[in-house]
Amino acid sequence: MRILICDDDALIVEQLQKYIRSFFESIGVKCPELTCFSDGESLLADNGEKDILFLDVEMPGMNGIHVGKELKKKNDKMIIFIVTSYSEYLDDAMRFHVFRYLSKPLARQRFFRNMKDAVDLYHTMTIKIPVETKQGVHTLPASSVIAVEAQGRKVTVHTTLCDFESIHNMRYWLELLPENRFFQTHRSFIINFEHVTDFDRSLVHMTGNQSAYLTKRKYSSFKEACLLYLESTR
Repeated sequence: MRILICDDDALIVEQLQKYIRSFFESIGVKCPELTCFSDGESLLADNGEKDILFLDVEMPGMNGIHVGKELKKKNDKMIIFIVTSYSEYLDDAMRFHVFRYLSKPLARQRFFRNMKDAVDLYHTMTIKIPVETKQGVHTLPASSVIAVEAQGRKVTVHTTLCDFESIHNMRYWLELLPENRFFQTHRSFIINFEHVTDFDRSLVHMTGNQSAYLTKRKYSSFKEACLLYLESTR
C-alpha cells in the first residue's frame, strides 16, 4: 500500500502524517509508504502506485478537483479523500466519486473512523480469493466474486470472469469472504455488495444478470448492511 498527501499547507501535511502513523500504530500494523506533494502538477507527474490519496482543493497552480478527475481516469480504484475548508467543492468532488470529504481542521476520531473504512475497502479490492475446483485452483480478486450459490451439494462461485464449481461448502465461503463486503441473503446465497444493482423484499439483483433469494427475516439487516457499504464507498 502507498499513501499520498497533496496539500500546500505544511501544517496540514504534518498533521495528516501524524494521524496516519498513529492510526496504523493503533491497529498494530507497520505504516505504509507515505509520499507528500505540495502541488497537483508534481503529483500527476509521479509514476508510483497510488492507493490512498489525501487531496487538497485550493492549491497553487492546478485545482485539486481537476487533479482528482485526472487520477481517477487512470485508476478508478484509487481511494481519494478530499481535505479542504471549502464545502462548496463537495458536489464537484462527488462527481468523480471521492471516498470521503474531510473538513479542516481535521478531527482525529473522525479521521480514524474514515481511515479504517478506507483500509478495509483497499484490502477488499486487493485481497485474492482461491477458488478450488476439481480441475485446479484459480486465484481471483475478491471484488470479482459476484455471488456464491448452493444448489444441493453443488456450490457455484459466480465471478465477472466465469462460473466455477467449488469443492468447498457454503460454511467455508462464509468464513473466507470479507464480512464487511459480503452477506448471506439466504441459506443458498452469499452476495457481494459491490455487484448489487437493486433489491426488494425477496430478491437481490446483481451484475451479470445474477439474482439471489433474500429471506424476509434478513431483509432489514441486509438493507442496513447494504446502505452502510454504499456509504463507505461513496
